[in-house]
Amino acid sequence: MTRILTEPRAAGIAPTGRVQAAGRAIGHWLVAMCGMVIVMVLLGGITRLTDSGLSIMEWKPIMGTLPPLSEAEWERVFALYREIAQYKHVNAGMDLAGFKAIFWWEYFHRLWGRVLAVAFAVPLLWFWFKGHLGRADLKRLVGLFLLGALQGFAGWVMVASGFQDRVQVSQYRLLVHLMLAVAIFALMLWYALDYLDRRELGGSRQDAGTLFRHARWMNAVIAVEIALGALVAGTDAGFIYNDFPLMNGHWLSPDLFTLSPWWINFTENVATIQFQHRLFSGFVAIAVISFLVRLRRRDVDRVLKLRAIALPCALAVQAFLGIATLMLVVPISLAVLHQLGAFVLLGSGLVLQHGLKRRLKGEA
Repeated sequence: MTRILTEPRAAGIAPTGRVQAAGRAIGHWLVAMCGMVIVMVLLGGITRLTDSGLSIMEWKPIMGTLPPLSEAEWERVFALYREIAQYKHVNAGMDLAGFKAIFWWEYFHRLWGRVLAVAFAVPLLWFWFKGHLGRADLKRLVGLFLLGALQGFAGWVMVASGFQDRVQVSQYRLLVHLMLAVAIFALMLWYALDYLDRRELGGSRQDAGTLFRHARWMNAVIAVEIALGALVAGTDAGFIYNDFPLMNGHWLSPDLFTLSPWWINFTENVATIQFQHRLFSGFVAIAVISFLVRLRRRDVDRVLKLRAIALPCALAVQAFLGIATLMLVVPISLAVLHQLGAFVLLGSGLVLQHGLKRRLKGEA
């Protein structure tokens, strides 16, 4: 089989038209997978906001593809749900119709995960069978698939945390679940750019190196802010202090450090969790704006400067969505768009970081 991507480039062989076409096909497939990952995250957000995540008490990766198909089966799964704390303390008295309303969100979330796995595995096998993947390409794509499998398992571990004495899942496990999705999205987008972003770039390599390091830290700050958002979602911290920029009339809420020991406030005190998410959004703005200022002053290719236009746009929209979501007491539509905005902002930063790295290494 012809190793048309990684190995020929390492050997200094110019890619043929057929090689380039195969590379573009792989890149476009990975971009589509990035979109599917984002849809998965948004479905997960709706599931969390509608308190639907605990409605399916069983983990059946294969048999669970089908929903209940008979009235007896619906009664069986509903009976399982009635045994947990969320039903007893939050949804006591819910009828079967109400249960179905929350069941379907969790079901579609899990079903989309199965569709995503097939949409990744089948093309991967096809590209490998056709000889379009070098050894390094195959390793990292198989690694992505395994990371996706780990994500599925982490999702179940997260859901299981709500089956005992909790009325919702653990915010710590929700944090892990979301950040695994972020990692999968980031790696998938980076690999896609390896195949698609082939434009020759000019400008100073030294300036590219300076900006690359800044972009790397900027994207790390964005990722941390997404993680803090997971804590907000996991503790329903967005439903309090619904004024801005104050918190119930205070610049600093008097409830920030009411728990003991003091360090658990950062992950369990809803006042502190919301405040740190607000505060860190300022660091995101500083990181993005300072990057744009440095980019404007440095000798980098015009293509990268044009791509950078997406950053301030994404930042402004994300800030508006975050404030509006808070002040309107977390309507589902705005909250989901706020999640989407986080991935758009991170993706915009990764596109720039990737281009700067190519220029730094002198790649075409």
